[in-house]
Amino acid sequence: MTGQKAGKCLLDNWAEERAVAALDNEETKTQIQRHGHRGILTMDHESKMETVTTLKAAYVPPKSPGVRLQGIRGELFEKHITQMIRGKVHAELNPPPPKTDLCSTTQRDFCVEGFVPLTPETTQVHDYKTDQAVTFWSENYQRIQGVTAVQTLKAPFRKSALFSTPIGERLDEIEPPPDN
Repeated sequence: MTGQKAGKCLLDNWAEERAVAALDNEETKTQIQRHGHRGILTMDHESKMETVTTLKAAYVPPKSPGVRLQGIRGELFEKHITQMIRGKVHAELNPPPPKTDLCSTTQRDFCVEGFVPLTPETTQVHDYKTDQAVTFWSENYQRIQGVTAVQTLKAPFRKSALFSTPIGERLDEIEPPPDN
């Protein structure tokens, strides 16, 4: 309700108000709001509601004839055939899963019969603390674009200030830096 008191008539409901005006003088407004108008649906106040709905009255479930329509052997045979067909359809639609090969990559690729692991002989002495790491970029530094010219071939990615050195100072150098 938007700003109206309880019991006030909504606009355009005057036809309903006139229809029930004769019934309003028997009860108070609060009783009418709680219980509604008596006598609109029926004039007999003592009558009871029907217990059967129109749906239940119109659609009665079919009743069985009370006798067996099929013999016991026929019924059992039908159940057996149905069970067989159900089993075949289930087998076609749900084939058994393929057998899983529980073998790891290490077992399949490295634990092959006849494999003898050999550690290759070292050709040079390496110091892992001071040597430059061998990576894809260290092997292919000549193909990288936008990198400052390499000063030493053994350490191509060391710090270099050549890109910010003014040309006037670079002209005084004895040996220009190599171009890639």
